[in-house]
Amino acid sequence: MSQQEYVIRFENATIAYENTILSNINLQIRKGEFAYLIGKTGTGKSSLLRAIYADLPLKEGVAEVCGFNITKIKKSNIAMLRRHLGIVFQDFQLLQDRTVIDNIAFVLRATGWNNKQAIRERTMRVIEEVGLLGKENAKIFKLSEGERQRVGIARAISNEPELILADEPTGNLDPITSEQIVNLLMEICKKKGTTVFVATHDYIMIEKYRARIITIEDGKVEG
Repeated sequence: MSQQEYVIRFENATIAYENTILSNINLQIRKGEFAYLIGKTGTGKSSLLRAIYADLPLKEGVAEVCGFNITKIKKSNIAMLRRHLGIVFQDFQLLQDRTVIDNIAFVLRATGWNNKQAIRERTMRVIEEVGLLGKENAKIFKLSEGERQRVGIARAISNEPELILADEPTGNLDPITSEQIVNLLMEICKKKGTTVFVATHDYIMIEKYRARIITIEDGKVEG
């Protein structure tokens, strides 16, 4: 398989911030693949995701994400890299006092969209895709946690990214809502061909919605 068919590729990489967090990382994730990242709390799952979106530096080795060499990426290129990514957070990181549509439009404007009509049309399309039609004018603080995570996913897919990184997306959700969120991410992967990489310790979901599993243990990445 050619390098161009990988969305994420790490070779003998070490992630360090003051101290070494993960070392000797060899990881390849293909275009259109759905994969879980598992490991105990504090093993470095979030750190690996942060390295993927160039928020933590590599000390050694090489890495490419969506065609960008992130080994020593320039600050000016980080914003360009992130236009190819959608990031879903455990704590949602939404603008609480704004509406659903405003939260998604904010991301589109930040990634270079400037036509109001195009922003409106794209925003409404992703709101429909995540099952929130009728909620577009609701303030975030009035939504349930499951609805907030759907907004987070809508925001993540709004710019049609190559790669979605989800950091414990079901961590604050009840089991039924968790199932809906994982199913939604899998549907996005299947229908759009978007690569999805989910850091989680929700083993019930992993068992029910099977996919490739990558494990972090003792500072090593395997799988």
